Amino acid sequence: MNFAAVTQFCATDDIEKNTKVCVDLIKQAAEHRAKMVFLPESSDFMSSSQDQMLKLAAPLDSHAFLNNIRRAAKEHNIWVSVGVHESSSEPKKVNNIHVIVNDKGDIVSIYRKTHMYSSDMNDGPTVDESKSTTPGDEITPPVDTPLGKMGSQICYDLRYPEISIKLRNKGAEILTFPSAFTPKTGAHWEILLRARAVENQAFVIASGQIGQHNEKRESFGHAMIVDPWGTVLAECADNAEIPGMAIAPIDIGYLKQIRKEQPVFENRRYDLYPKIE
Repeated sequence: MNFAAVTQFCATDDIEKNTKVCVDLIKQAAEHRAKMVFLPESSDFMSSSQDQMLKLAAPLDSHAFLNNIRRAAKEHNIWVSVGVHESSSEPKKVNNIHVIVNDKGDIVSIYRKTHMYSSDMNDGPTVDESKSTTPGDEITPPVDTPLGKMGSQICYDLRYPEISIKLRNKGAEILTFPSAFTPKTGAHWEILLRARAVENQAFVIASGQIGQHNEKRESFGHAMIVDPWGTVLAECADNAEIPGMAIAPIDIGYLKQIRKEQPVFENRRYDLYPKIE
């Protein structure tokens, strides 16, 4: 049985500082004998304006932050899931991407966020991600990892069960959501994560940003690992002052047992509604 390490921290616009935090978390996860470590959405930086975001984003072939993550993965012989910004071909926008790096430092999977977050609540932030981010146009197939077959999503995608169902139909055993949930919508965080786990009989691993990034942005944290029965196996402490980590075993044998005992996907009625594949 292999272990996963889920993390949270408060990223700022200081890429060098964020890099150090993430490399330290990778090292700590390896020291705790985790096979894979999960870093949050926007681990490279959290900007305070669109202009700053465009200035800080980089193409993958010259992405200094990601190159450091790759080196750390290789040095510590551990797989890494991480969310970063990528320069977009669309003017004045970036790509919000989820990258999986293997223990050799190679990029083995890239997913570009498909659902753009928008919110206009009276007592919450007004956000329209589509103004600054190019939406992805495909769902990345699950990839084999030491923990199991893993499907990639990002943050707001969590609210749309269709992607998770499609990934399950493609063989996913683990669903991953690097995130930066707002404190206001944090009320839905654990509910949604456990729902995706139960309805797909899959492990869910959700890293998260936490704390006050700048005058405009604050994140909820509570990074966690959920098993296929919907049980929260591990959760990071509610503390934005220091980076957090929580570790849990990923028992694929237990997953297979649940899927055998309750064959939910085999009992679906595709004569009444379409199969998502």
